[in-house]
Amino acid sequence: MKSIIIGTAGHIDHGKTALVKALTGIDADRLQEEKRRGITIDLGFAHMELPGADGEALQIGFVDVPGHERFVRNMLAGIGGIDLVLLVTAADESIKPQTREHFAILQLLGVKRGITVLTKSDAVDAETLEVVRMEVEEFLRGTFLESPMSPIIAVSSLTGSGLADLKQAIIGTAERSDVRDSQALPRLPIDRVFAMKGFGTVVTGTLLSGTIQREDELELFPSGRKVRVRGVQVHGQTAEVALAGQRTALNVVGASTEDLSRGMVLAQPQVFTPTRAIDAKLHLLASAPHPLKKRAKVHFHAHSMEAIGEVSFQPSTQLNPDLIRKDDTVQMAPGSEAFVRIRLPELTLLLPGDRFIIRQLSPVVTIGGGVVLDAAPIPRSKQVVVDDLLQRATEGIASEILAVRIARRGYAGLSMAQAVAETGWRKEALSAHLAGPLAKDKVFKFGDLFLHSTVAAALSRVIPETLLSFHKRNPLVPGMGRETLREELQLSPEIFAAALESLVREKKIEVAEDIVRLPGHGVVMKDEEAESKKKIEQAFASAGLKVPALQDVLAGVRVDRVRAQKIVTLLLRERLLVKISEELVFHRTALEELRRLVSVQKAKSARMDVALFKEMTGVSRKYAIPLLEYLDRERVTKRVGDAREIL
Repeated sequence: MKSIIIGTAGHIDHGKTALVKALTGIDADRLQEEKRRGITIDLGFAHMELPGADGEALQIGFVDVPGHERFVRNMLAGIGGIDLVLLVTAADESIKPQTREHFAILQLLGVKRGITVLTKSDAVDAETLEVVRMEVEEFLRGTFLESPMSPIIAVSSLTGSGLADLKQAIIGTAERSDVRDSQALPRLPIDRVFAMKGFGTVVTGTLLSGTIQREDELELFPSGRKVRVRGVQVHGQTAEVALAGQRTALNVVGASTEDLSRGMVLAQPQVFTPTRAIDAKLHLLASAPHPLKKRAKVHFHAHSMEAIGEVSFQPSTQLNPDLIRKDDTVQMAPGSEAFVRIRLPELTLLLPGDRFIIRQLSPVVTIGGGVVLDAAPIPRSKQVVVDDLLQRATEGIASEILAVRIARRGYAGLSMAQAVAETGWRKEALSAHLAGPLAKDKVFKFGDLFLHSTVAAALSRVIPETLLSFHKRNPLVPGMGRETLREELQLSPEIFAAALESLVREKKIEVAEDIVRLPGHGVVMKDEEAESKKKIEQAFASAGLKVPALQDVLAGVRVDRVRAQKIVTLLLRERLLVKISEELVFHRTALEELRRLVSVQKAKSARMDVALFKEMTGVSRKYAIPLLEYLDRERVTKRVGDAREIL
């Protein structure tokens, strides 16, 4: 069964709610105040089934919106999830201000299909009806509702005239409408919250994408609270699952009505990241009363949410050639388009492709709208990358968009989870989109991370350059520690290991254990440094196990303290010296002799205490305890109480 959401639009008192009731038998005005005043104040909902052209039933959901200018914000909360629209114009009044504003909103939201309905046809004669039809045709010329591609149907909700024709037009238009993606990740913007006796908390909305079924866990944005779906209703009927494009009511556990409100979103848990800023393409209506200035505050509407946003323009003249400068202020002229960054006061869940509307702060009128291109924008300091992504996003080629998203992450790379969060695409779709770039070596995959080829190429230069700089600064050090190099470049272990492997294969670097160096580079010593190295080694070699203090040895060499310490580090790396504690350093030959003495002792007895060890080695307790602890660490001995077992 195909599900379609139809929204109404048009001026107040042009008969939108009466039309929905005539079609479905359901009064969409649910509030007592609406019934008392005779006008729609908030969103109303109705549904019906119609037979499809192929015999399969069409499930039609209606979102009835208020027509009064004071309630446009309520209209915007429901109109974002529709598949097609019924643009309603009363035959006895023709086109009115809210007809124009509602229709501008529909175009800004990218609605592609609809039907124009001339209501109250029974209130005028045939000649007047024809004049109104001509006025409406002229108004809609060049738009998605242009006749004859989109029908104009005269009806009377009072007499029923034209309703059969309208239903047939709905069937035809619905058949041509695209089906929303039920395989995508679920997102449900909340437009109503209430408590139902015996059930608890209930939320409703139009399911933008994916599916939701009983017992699903969902995440509430922006709070991050987890809720469980206890029950599902679709168009007022209990269901096991709700599909993308359906009006959905969820009975949720884990949140009260105080925790929920219109504008929040329920979505797949632990996937998305809410944002306070978006990069977008904005169209300013020609009817906007003033140019839009930089840092202008506006009412921002997306899906069912509303916030006060601040608009700033992308500085690139290539992206925004039509911006004007007046009184040292950058401005956007009515009727123009620009790439912008919109900052929001609170976190919200938005994804690329989402549509939005902006309204002037005061007086409140609709002035423009656009499409989100990036909901995870990076700092303006990397403007070239920002420009590239916005341009690719406008072109709409998924593989190119992903390649730029990967490139802008630099050496950090982009993980699959980050790609899902930034785009809203499932892993399977991302893998399909990346197949081409991976095959062409435009993108590389290291574990779960993707790295752009330009970044990989830069990395193959940066690592040798970093090593060369290190060698120049540290001639007495054989190379750079692997982990030190990785941390300096801020690389993930996967990317770092792959980069080293590639450079070793190309013979651009050498790796020896944990040391990374350039080929042909090693320790370069001056005469006094070589002499000092020899003197330090001999001082410990001749001392046996009764070694002098390291600082005393260093004080007797010709080089400064810093270079002397680096020489010691070199001797330790070459394993000529071994540091067994913070204070004690021994020559390798002395420790080898110690192992021989312990081995000889084992032939006599497998156990020895501290006193026996001191007698055997001729050292004082100052050396005996650290040496025994060293032997324990080396698994030559094992401490058992106050004695040692020789292993």
